[in-house]
Amino acid sequence: MENLIKIVLGGPFFVTILGLQPALADIPAVQHVVIIFQENRTPDNLFHGLTKYLPTADIANNGLDSKGHTIKLTSVPLAGKYDMDHSNAAFVSMYDGGKIDGADLISCQPSSGAKCPPDPAFRFVQPSDVAPYFYLAENYGFANRMFQSNQGPSFPAHQFIIAGTSQPGATSLFFAANDPFPIAPGGAGCNAAAATKVLMIGPDNMKSRGAPCFEHGTLTDLIDNPPASARQGITWRYYTPTEGSIWTAPNAIRHMCQPSTSANACVGPDWTDGKIITNSAQILTDVAHSNLASVSWVIPTSLESDHAGGTDGTGPAWVASLVNAIGNSAYWSNTVILITWDDWGGWYDHVSPPIDNQYGYYENGFRVPLLVVSPYTPAGYVSQVPHTFGSILKFIETAYGLPVIPPGTFQDARSDDLSDFFNFSMPPRPFQTVPATPGADFFLHDKRPAEGPDTD
Repeated sequence: MENLIKIVLGGPFFVTILGLQPALADIPAVQHVVIIFQENRTPDNLFHGLTKYLPTADIANNGLDSKGHTIKLTSVPLAGKYDMDHSNAAFVSMYDGGKIDGADLISCQPSSGAKCPPDPAFRFVQPSDVAPYFYLAENYGFANRMFQSNQGPSFPAHQFIIAGTSQPGATSLFFAANDPFPIAPGGAGCNAAAATKVLMIGPDNMKSRGAPCFEHGTLTDLIDNPPASARQGITWRYYTPTEGSIWTAPNAIRHMCQPSTSANACVGPDWTDGKIITNSAQILTDVAHSNLASVSWVIPTSLESDHAGGTDGTGPAWVASLVNAIGNSAYWSNTVILITWDDWGGWYDHVSPPIDNQYGYYENGFRVPLLVVSPYTPAGYVSQVPHTFGSILKFIETAYGLPVIPPGTFQDARSDDLSDFFNFSMPPRPFQTVPATPGADFFLHDKRPAEGPDTD
């Protein structure tokens, strides 16, 4: 029975897959994959000046506004004092049918006591503020054509990075398109208050509102229950600063959360058996103690996130500390680190996204940066291949010989597998420490509250 999927619900969510073939062959050189998911930037915004070091990087110096004016991009600090709207409506305005001339129509929200500057979306981060990112791009892999999967903000983006979709159910034609609102005690997922709803978008711009609690398969289900043809004994962990935030994808998947109405908390076994860890810096300890999972998702705190108006500028050092911990350990020779940003954050980017043939009413969104760090990635490689968050899932499926996520219609099934970034026939390159301050000790001993995001 070709492509037969049997789903049994009862307590934990189990998936038995018959007939779905692995994405590609197992890659023995890959034993660990670490996904670092930062916040709200585009290549034009975060990597201005990269062409000085990588001439084929596609970074613009100017942009076009809705009046037909050419606007020169100017600099702001990474820890700037304002944030741009990056809702689904903001995407529609900036995209403008593919003309990418509506960035001046996106609203700006200044931090308390601050003001938005002129042309706030047409800005780039001072290169000195993101020197570790430049170092990684120059010494490993940089994507010219990495696109966020969704046409909107963080909540649906974080669903795509774990499941390849933000559909509320496996066969739904709707996608969760914005962040849930209002956020109340219980958070933004399956423990959300009854009044908390999320905008859903379907074909022909149909819109509705639904609860931010979904039920479908995820990549974690495949890792927990691999078919006999896949690599066995693989594991996963999800590191996040807080449980109920819009950045914590598992709390919006019912069989992962198993919500408790009395405690406003997720009580599923993933939360109690050490798979979901509400301490992002714990991954540094796990690396040091030789306890790294096969697949790790790492979500930053707000201060470390690069999120405009929320970060304190330590995001590049945070990412460097993770890379350095792995690079200076026994894990380096068999680990791939994938660093990307969850959405475009309302910043200008000059490249029009490739709209999906079937789900173009919500896939795909604007460019986001992608850095691929591994001992098998040639230094300074610039990929010209279109990638999405689905490509990250497909790479993991390929690396471990897993099938695609059932029912085979999510974005991983329609994505490349990042294979152009790797040459597994070459000997592993030695690691060189990424220069960055502060270092890992700062993040391990940071006593500030591990705050998650605001609401975007």
